Amino acid sequence: MGTWARALLGSTLLSLLLAAAPGALGTNPGLITRITDKGLEYAAREGLLALQRKLLGVTLPDFDGDFRIKHLGRAQYKFYSLEIPRFELLRGTLRPLPGQGLSLDISDAYIHVRGSWKVRKAFLRLKNSFDLYVKGLTISVHLVLGSEPSGRPTVTTSSCSSDIQNVELDIEGDLEELLNLLQSQIDARLREVLESKICRQIEEAVTAHLQPYLQTLPVTTQIDSFAGIDYSLMEAPRATAGMLDVMFKGEIFPLDHRSPVDFLAPAMNLPEAHSRMVYFAISDYVFNTASLAYHKSGYWNFSITDAMVPADSNIRLTTKSFRAFVPRLAKLYPNMNLELQGSVASAPLVNLSPENLFAAPQMDIEAFVVLPSSAREPVFRLGVATNVSATLTLNTSKITGFLKPGRLQVELKESKVGGFNVELLEALLNYYILNNLYPKVNENYSTL
Repeated sequence: MGTWARALLGSTLLSLLLAAAPGALGTNPGLITRITDKGLEYAAREGLLALQRKLLGVTLPDFDGDFRIKHLGRAQYKFYSLEIPRFELLRGTLRPLPGQGLSLDISDAYIHVRGSWKVRKAFLRLKNSFDLYVKGLTISVHLVLGSEPSGRPTVTTSSCSSDIQNVELDIEGDLEELLNLLQSQIDARLREVLESKICRQIEEAVTAHLQPYLQTLPVTTQIDSFAGIDYSLMEAPRATAGMLDVMFKGEIFPLDHRSPVDFLAPAMNLPEAHSRMVYFAISDYVFNTASLAYHKSGYWNFSITDAMVPADSNIRLTTKSFRAFVPRLAKLYPNMNLELQGSVASAPLVNLSPENLFAAPQMDIEAFVVLPSSAREPVFRLGVATNVSATLTLNTSKITGFLKPGRLQVELKESKVGGFNVELLEALLNYYILNNLYPKVNENYSTL
């Protein structure tokens, strides 16, 4: 059998399975992403690095006050030019808050504050620098996750608290008794300033940076020149004990005309597995929305001419080559070229089982004789049906696919040139598919 059959079948049946993308519609999501404790641990590590950079740029306000000096009365002090040269968030956990969102808990954080100080009392003028070391800092933030009608995610802080266990103040200068008095006066003030400033910075990062960024996220994107995908959220991310589930709509639609489909996404039950950081669940609806979108866009319509057949092929798209199938064809139209035009009769539904895809596409193929005037005259029409299945294997680095042979069934729907040997054509096509087409496709698509 010639390679023209590969072009005919490969561009239609196989692309039904291999060109599909995730999508869903209805009250149930078509795609679910589950983030487990391990995934949240990874997110916490990355989040701590971002938060550490944010807090490292915190500007602390100057503050002043007065304190009593023995035998001298009250004196005024001021701490100014405060900066944070070092801020370390050593340990953090991110865990789900069932029914709310996420809790970020940071422990054993360390802060180094550097600045200048001065004291004034009548004729007394003292000033120098200081270093403040904050140890055992803990921070707890509750994040509420939601979604907008547009399908974009939202995040707000419902609470934030911080606590400092130990403050060490190293003041350079003389008059040890004075400095001890000064340290006892400012310890509480520095704790108050730092604790409130940290939470304000975190709340500002969420309100002024993270939430506006989420509002810019697209919820649809173009896949190719035929179809796009809607991956907006179906609802707010769902936090349960030990995991966070994010439900995406994922509807695939034709770019030229988007309209609702008349079937819904099925409910999905995810296994209670926790060994991986992230799990993905896809229903068979995702492939069916893709099938419908590509069918509406005419993606699977095709045309094959003799010029497309390789020069070394034993079978040509000519009336002479088809003499074995349609004896009268060569007599009525001697030495003329044929053209095959095909289309998928209806969007094939894909059934999805664990690690397997199954579809039963049906095609109409109409043959035309190319007359000397370049006009095309229809001569016969065939119906072609087959079962196409694929086994998918996923590992940590790639997805591999393997197509399983399905027998091709050919039906003569109309002939304007007399008898047609359908059995012979069907046998040759099935032989070619089993021995040439499927092995080549499996070789090319072993890694998706």
